[in-house]
Amino acid sequence: MNLKPFLQLTKMAFLLYHMKNICWRVNMAYIKEALETKITHSFDVVVAGGGIAGIAAALSSAREGKSTVLIEPSYILGGLATSGLVTIYLPLCDGEGHQVSFGICEELIRLSVKHGYEKEDAPEWFGEGTIEERKKHRFRAQFNPHLFALEAERLLLEEGVTIFYGTKVCGVGIDSDVLNGVITENKSGRSFIECKAAVDATGDADLFDYAGDKTVLYEKQNVLAAWYYYVGKDGIQTLNPLGYCESPEHEGKPTLIKRRFTGIDGFDNSEMVQLAHQQMLNDIIKRREEDSKLYPSNIPSIPQLRMTRMVDGEYKLDIEDKHKHFESSVGMISDWRYRGPVYEVPFEALYTKKLKNVFAAGRCISVTQKMWDASRVIPPCAVTGEAAGIACAVYADKGEVSYKDIQKVLVERKVPLFEKEIGL
Repeated sequence: MNLKPFLQLTKMAFLLYHMKNICWRVNMAYIKEALETKITHSFDVVVAGGGIAGIAAALSSAREGKSTVLIEPSYILGGLATSGLVTIYLPLCDGEGHQVSFGICEELIRLSVKHGYEKEDAPEWFGEGTIEERKKHRFRAQFNPHLFALEAERLLLEEGVTIFYGTKVCGVGIDSDVLNGVITENKSGRSFIECKAAVDATGDADLFDYAGDKTVLYEKQNVLAAWYYYVGKDGIQTLNPLGYCESPEHEGKPTLIKRRFTGIDGFDNSEMVQLAHQQMLNDIIKRREEDSKLYPSNIPSIPQLRMTRMVDGEYKLDIEDKHKHFESSVGMISDWRYRGPVYEVPFEALYTKKLKNVFAAGRCISVTQKMWDASRVIPPCAVTGEAAGIACAVYADKGEVSYKDIQKVLVERKVPLFEKEIGL
């Protein structure tokens, strides 16, 4: 019996098999997964992201009687304000003595300093003060990050909000133009959480991106920041804002390093944190040459990113929209960098044409590149979070929502919506 053809065929099959494996290993771009994800929970409203915008949105939704879950990847609320140690509640006023942001935004600044100020006080605002007195000092405060986070959690739990810590949204369920739930991952594995409406308070427009909606990246990208706290021989805890963001007052000043970061690449974010740690350590060692008792008392647990990705909404709020009237305004914000500008925030900056029941809040609302640095900070996050939470609550009831629905609730909450209401 001639076995030669059989042996040749076997040899060829063997080579093809191993060549296939080699090619698969070398060119492995993707793997295929077949997943069954269990539906574990159902809520009226899902809020993705537990920063200031998410806190405001969850609080706002719950106060309208809606079952609300706040989903946060870390194990502390507050986002960049607490985990990121950017502990400055920037102004609620226009710098000319007029308060422009109200409602939950004001509630949260008062909560942040409930147990005292960390550094900066504003007695003209937290107590009684005339317009002339208030012109001298803006309505802002520096707070302790841990006390603020703990008080925010207490407040949300008292209002009936469910909080899922250590949980990341990693996908969404879409039925036509409606989001019907989010896919999450945590220590228990993957799960699907059903909802009637959702707030994207991720800071990165993650829900919109998962849904295939159009988003916009920050063109300049983020400089390295390495803010941390230290205690010296005087025993006082001090915030060292190492690596300022690119605000007008620091324009032209050298950055810590030349490299910049988009904030939406997980591997780059890891490198960013390591580079920030190196900067902190070098700074601490240098300071210890003059104060041998100095030590770091707190370092950030998340990357200190300011602007990453935002939704491409029905309207882009622009820096030139100051003092412009919007019939659809759902709140007002100022510009922390300058005295004078006031912006009415149109509801159209919080949503897109593609999705009926998802609303942006915080730094990922729809604005122009020039406006982003003004809209990313705490007061705008809280203002838009409150509006987005109401939008979800209304949609959960009616299956639709208009700016008038949101305004009705805000008026009931005694929140001014237009400049004319505050005498401007």
